[in-house]
Amino acid sequence: MALVGSPNSGKTTLFNALTGLRAKTGNYPGVTVTRYQGVAETALGPVVLEDLPGTYSLTAISPDERIVAGVLDPADDSQDTPDALILTLDATTLRRSLRLAAQVLRADLPVCVVVTFTDELTRRQGRLDLAALGRALGVPVLAVVGGRRQQLGELRELLGGPATWSRPLVPPPLDAEAVSGWVDSVLASAGYAAPELDARTRRLDAVLLHPVGGTVVFLATMFVFFQTIFTLAAPVQGLIETGFAALGDQVRASIGVDWLAGLLADGVIGGVGGVVVFLPQIALLFVLISLLEGVGYLARAAFLMDRVMARAGLEGRAFVALLSSFACAIPGIMATRTLPSTRDRIATMMGAPLMTCSARLPVYVLLIGLLVPSDARVGPIGAQGLVMFGLYLGGAVSAMLTAWLFSRLGRSAGPALPFYMEMPPYRLPSARSVLLAVYDACRGFLAKVGKIILGTTVVLWLLLNLPAPSDAELARAGVDPADSSAVASYTIDHSLAADVGRAVEPVFEPLGFDWRINVGVLASLSAREVFVATMGQVAAATNPDDPSQALADLRVQDGPRAGEPLFTAPVLAALLVFFLYALQCMSTIAVLRRESGSWRWPAIAFTYLFALAWTMALLARVVVGAVT
Repeated sequence: MALVGSPNSGKTTLFNALTGLRAKTGNYPGVTVTRYQGVAETALGPVVLEDLPGTYSLTAISPDERIVAGVLDPADDSQDTPDALILTLDATTLRRSLRLAAQVLRADLPVCVVVTFTDELTRRQGRLDLAALGRALGVPVLAVVGGRRQQLGELRELLGGPATWSRPLVPPPLDAEAVSGWVDSVLASAGYAAPELDARTRRLDAVLLHPVGGTVVFLATMFVFFQTIFTLAAPVQGLIETGFAALGDQVRASIGVDWLAGLLADGVIGGVGGVVVFLPQIALLFVLISLLEGVGYLARAAFLMDRVMARAGLEGRAFVALLSSFACAIPGIMATRTLPSTRDRIATMMGAPLMTCSARLPVYVLLIGLLVPSDARVGPIGAQGLVMFGLYLGGAVSAMLTAWLFSRLGRSAGPALPFYMEMPPYRLPSARSVLLAVYDACRGFLAKVGKIILGTTVVLWLLLNLPAPSDAELARAGVDPADSSAVASYTIDHSLAADVGRAVEPVFEPLGFDWRINVGVLASLSAREVFVATMGQVAAATNPDDPSQALADLRVQDGPRAGEPLFTAPVLAALLVFFLYALQCMSTIAVLRRESGSWRWPAIAFTYLFALAWTMALLARVVVGAVT
């Protein structure tokens, strides 16, 4: 059975309630852009449910709408036609929803209707007779609010026997004018009274949709959040850091084999711990994102930014895709499926990687901590949070400018189409939905730590510690074999990783990067967070008791800057800007390949973003160097 419905009609919430899965939901259109499958238990046994993307019509103009139209078309051999359909209708927008119902009921498949948001309809003085609606449509009709489990019993019983469902004696008409008459007739038969405009929504929208006031509120909200990243997360971050340091010390004291102790304490525990310490910031980021989604603010943000996006030759739905990239560029790129124009999809895909994703957050926190003292303030405002806000704002502006450029280049790919998006009423998200969103995000982050980052840090440890110098070699170099810190520093300076880092030095030397930073940049191609783990391993070898101070104390080893601090303000500024622009994510490149249908666009994205990152990093180094 397939779940069909308009965007934001509660379709995915119902799917999660029936299957026990946790497909992503949100109080704004365009959340579901792919197909999910799960198993629902019914009175007569298990049933496979498929949650299709939301659509306002089966006359498809965008890729996600074409998925739905293809599934419901028996003549489309590329799609498996379901045995029955579950159609969700939003009680508060029933007139509009019935236009989709007219098309679905002509699919010649058993259909049952689930009416959602009936509680909101009643609260806003609306009225609907469900039994009469069922008679008017000629199909079974039930009400389920918010996936409440106590209301699912009757629905599960109904889903067990679609062969017994009633069907319309006469299918709805096809002609647009005739469909309007059919909708009026159904509404009249069902005794439908449209809900009053929500007073709370009207008052909030008067401020949040104001061209000036709404923009100020949006920027202020984001600004306050970035201030909290460094204040609320700092105590928890300190506890995690202390715990991993103690664990590393315990491993060193317990294992007598030096190389094995170093691998476990520095490579595994130090590398992984250096990234996990940023988990509190990741959790705070997703708390904000899930609250914005659940409240219904993203649709307002898209409407507010439609005028700005229009100047870039795009539409408000493109902004929803870009805003989704704050969490990760991958769902943002996938969200471009809701855009009907090929030109808009490609332009938005090219801009999405510039939005500051959660993978950049550990790198930003590390580098900002080295650049700006924790007690530095600009008036009453914390300077660290101000820099973080500037990086996020810079990424957003750069993404929209890039989308504008590619929309200009791709003007021949198709005309811009009208933008349509409903404004859902404001709803307080449940604590469960927020906690699940944060839990899933943190679990995904830790899964990446356990798979990609753990493996990469072990390989890095080997590259940083091989070949192991002999006592004779240490003696010739004037290094005391009994001085573990001196031995570790010599080993790293003459390691395989040092050879790789020095090989690419001509590329990054103008930015002020030495071979150690170069190794971190190259390693971050697997995952941006690996840069943090790499720097952590280098610092731990120098001063295992205080890696943070060791990073600040690192010195340039050769060249015209020999003896100077490695992480000066110009170099840190260059690093921050480089990570702001560079496409250091193989997963994003793979998704770009899948969504664009060729390797052409991923190759273009990687090339232009590397060139942009290098150029802007050089500019940042020159400017900061001139003013410091």
